[in-house]
Amino acid sequence: MSSNNCCTPEAAQGQAELPLQPEGPALQAGVDEAGRGPLAGPVFAAAVILDAARPIAGLADSKRLSARRREQLAQAIEAQALAFCVAQASVEEIERLNILQATMLAMQRAVAGLAIAPQLVLVDGNRTPALPMSAVAVVGGDAKVQAISAASILAKVHRDAWCMQAHRQWPQYGFAQHKGYGTALHLAALQQHGPCSAHRMGFAPVRRAALRVQR
Repeated sequence: MSSNNCCTPEAAQGQAELPLQPEGPALQAGVDEAGRGPLAGPVFAAAVILDAARPIAGLADSKRLSARRREQLAQAIEAQALAFCVAQASVEEIERLNILQATMLAMQRAVAGLAIAPQLVLVDGNRTPALPMSAVAVVGGDAKVQAISAASILAKVHRDAWCMQAHRQWPQYGFAQHKGYGTALHLAALQQHGPCSAHRMGFAPVRRAALRVQR
C-alpha cells in the first residue's frame, strides 16, 4: 500500500461515531502502533491528520475490524486525510533499544514524516514519545479518537502486509496465519526450524528456540 503524504518508509453495527477531534488546536495528529507483541518483524507506527471537511465513516479500533474492512478504511484514510505517514523500527533497532524504545522511535518517525506539522499529537496508550510539539497520551484512544483509530488501522494494515511478505520468504513459520505472535503454530515452527533473521532474538521464546537448535 502506498504511503502518500509520508516521507518515510467492521466496526460493530450501531456503534456511535467517534468525535472527529477533541477540543484544542485545529491540526491534531493521531498516532498508534502495531507489532509490539509479536516475536518477529519490525514494529510499525502511523500518524494521521484527518480532514474535517472529508470525514471517514466507520473508523474504529483496528482490532474490532475485519481484515477486509481495515483494508477498505486504509484506502479511504490515505485518499482523504490531510496527511499521514507510516514508519517502522527494525528488528535490529528493537534488539538494540528494547521494544518500548523502538516503538517510541517508530512513532517519532511517523510524526516527523507528516507533510503537515501538527500542533498537537494524540498517542494511544499511557506514554508519548519525545516530540517537538505537544503530545498527550490517551488510554484506549484507538476507540475514542478518530485520528488515533485511523492511525491504528494504517499501522495494522502495513504490519500485516509485512507479515504476508515474510510468509512468502519464510513459509515454514506460518506468518500469514499468526502474524508473528507467539501462537502454538509459531512456537512449534520455532522449535522445529529455529529462528530466522526476522525473529526478535531478545524475546524469550525466540532465544530459547535458538539455544535449542544450537545444542
